[in-house]
Parts: sequence; structure tokens; C-alpha cells
Amino acid sequence: MTTAAALETLASPGTANPEWIWRSGALVPWDEAAVHVNAVGHASVAAVFEGIKAYLAADGQRLLVFRLDDHLRRLTDSARLCRLTLPHTAQELHRAVVELLTANDYRQDAYLRPWAFPGGIIREQMVPADALCEVIVDSWPFRSALDTERGCRAAVSSWLRVGESSMPPRAKAFSNYHNGRLAMMEARENGHDWPVMLNERHKVSEGAGACLALVRDGVVATPSLSSGVLPGITRDTALALLRTQGVPVEEREVDRSELCLADEIFFMGTAWEILPVTTIDGLRVADGTAGAVTRRLSEAYGRLMRGEDDRFPQWITEVPLS
Repeated sequence: MTTAAALETLASPGTANPEWIWRSGALVPWDEAAVHVNAVGHASVAAVFEGIKAYLAADGQRLLVFRLDDHLRRLTDSARLCRLTLPHTAQELHRAVVELLTANDYRQDAYLRPWAFPGGIIREQMVPADALCEVIVDSWPFRSALDTERGCRAAVSSWLRVGESSMPPRAKAFSNYHNGRLAMMEARENGHDWPVMLNERHKVSEGAGACLALVRDGVVATPSLSSGVLPGITRDTALALLRTQGVPVEEREVDRSELCLADEIFFMGTAWEILPVTTIDGLRVADGTAGAVTRRLSEAYGRLMRGEDDRFPQWITEVPLS
């Protein structure tokens, strides 16, 4: 698959809504989980969220929630950076995720989205500091693309990635994603699938919601966390897996021109998993298919997600199927 439409299909929510959603400490029927229209708007500017995946284990008996506690820690970090007050601890949200998956009785891969926004009706243009949030955990089925042959066409965007001098790029905040949205629309209007964004120093940063790495002469290079990237959990996982395979890894500043000379390029993110880049700015990357390093990484990532690699038990939260 190479088109943006095909990529969207792989990541889109299922057609059926779940029976339950978790809201402010309790399971609520999905159809009843509503807020007044005046409770959105300014409140959503400050909202923070996470994207988490639960994979059906290869034995078909368990859902494996990947790096749940790391995601919840990043959620609390994002709230702190955005000066929001969460009414629930990470431990309480951990239990909420397990409760929600059990209640919705998923027997396939499921996507989870915890998110927090200032509660009540916000009429102030600027949400005050330390606003008390309402927390939602939503979920839906998804179809993993790890076992499919795919790739995407990428292009360097004219839009720069938000930087520390403007907004905290380490926060996973809805408002930050407008930056990536503009870059994504530009890329697609110009015949590509996904953008690559540069930071304020005009070094490579990340994509629209995913981190990026390149391979040159067998060495993987990825922009450092000081390059304006979100501290990606999939990025951290991928680098750990590469090191177990004996692949040299560099976390450093990356120049735009390095992308044009790369043997392989791939995105890393919860939504897109390990996504090969087949062209960059219209230039074919090597032979235009996923390279050897990317393929081995994707296969190792898939085995980890399905419970076939038990070297990282601290990353897995098991939810037994009844």
C-alpha cells in the first residue's frame, strides 16, 4: 500500500462503537458520554491525550496492552507541562484501562485513547493554570498493519515543528497536533502521503504524529529528544530492539540532506507502528521498498506485540479474555 487513503484505512476506528467508555472514575454507556457544546472550544486548546494499543496475543487468550504505564506517565507529564490538574493518579488510570477493555470484551486488537480536558464550561479564552480536568478513556478496534507490505511517500514540509521557544514539543497536546495537521495537508496536496518536519534550527525533527529514523551504511540515526520531537514510546521501543539486534544507533541532530542519501527511512509511532518511507521529496529511497533493517525491526516489533518475545515483561499489561 502506498496511498494516503490506504494508510488511513489501516488506522481508522472500527465501524461499531464500543458499549462502554470510562469517564471520571466510572464506566458509562457510550451513548450517554456527552458534554454540552459550550464545554468544548477553549477547553480543548489545553487538552492532552495518549494513544495506546492493546494487541491480541498469538495464543488468542489475552490482550497485551503495550507500555501502558509509560503512556500514562507521559500523560501526567503532558498535563504538568500544560499546567493542568488531573483528578486521577496513573495507577487509577491503569486500572481504568484494564476495566474498560474487560467491559468491552474486545477479542481483537484495540486502540485506547485517554485524554484530559478542563472540566465544565470554559468561557475564558485562556484556560487558567492548574484547571481541574475531566478524564476520558475511549477505545475502538483497529487492524494492525505489521504483517502487510506497505510504504509511504514523504516530503519535507515548509511548516516547522513547534519548538521549545513557542510550545512544549514534549507535551502530547491536541493543540500541538494542528502543527502536524497543516504539514500533512500540504504534503498530500503536493502528491505525498506524510510530511517530515524540520525544527527551528532547520534540522530534521519528526513527522505528523510519528518519530523518524534513517539508515545509512548499517547505522540507524534518529533525531535526538532535543530536536523538538515528542519522546516517542515506539521510538524508545524500536531503538531498544535495534540494539538487541546489534544494529548501531545514533541519537543526534539529523540534516535534511541525509534523508536524500539514506539507504532506508522509517516512521515509528503507536498509530503507524513501523512504517517504511519509499520516497522522500520525490526521490526513491534505495529500491523503493522496505529495507533489511526496517523489515527486521518490524518483524521484531510484531513478535513483541503478540507476546512471542518475552524479554521485556515490564512493557506488557495482560488482560485475560473471559
